[in-house]
Amino acid sequence: MDQALDKAIKVFSERGFHASSISDLTQAMELASGSVYKAFKDKRAIFIAAFDRYKSVRNAQLDANISQGITGREQLEHALRFYANSAQGEQGILGCLVVSGTTELLTFDDEIALKLKLSLAASENMLKALILRGKEDDSIASTVNEEIVGTAILCMTQGMRVVGKTGRSSQEMQSVVDAALKMLG
Repeated sequence: MDQALDKAIKVFSERGFHASSISDLTQAMELASGSVYKAFKDKRAIFIAAFDRYKSVRNAQLDANISQGITGREQLEHALRFYANSAQGEQGILGCLVVSGTTELLTFDDEIALKLKLSLAASENMLKALILRGKEDDSIASTVNEEIVGTAILCMTQGMRVVGKTGRSSQEMQSVVDAALKMLG
């Protein structure tokens, strides 16, 4: 099932929810229509399962990247480079399920809206915690306001995923990370 959901993630990320048909999904998932409807009630249920899978995989990847750093600043830099790598080349063009879901579904579906809001809040809290950790270990200037800068960096990372759909290079996305790190003193 995870392999089928990974294929559905790709369809939803590339096309968005509304432009993805059941036919697109069944073909990509390599399942017969009957099997899809047996496993999922409708396209919305496929999206929710795909979103949950996407967040689980991405969070594990992000955590692995963050753990490579020792100081709060290094951990934050690893997180930002993870986002930058996701926003360039083929993966950047593919897009982000959180961004596409937010732009398409936030005002139309309360359950999905809650999932999206919680996902973004968790990302923002993680960024703020890494900044605070850096302030505590003196790798980030004590004058940095983790609330404001954390929110600014969240906006930057999500914006990177939008801009990445246009086919940005690794160098362009890494330059954005370098600029963000300057906010940390």
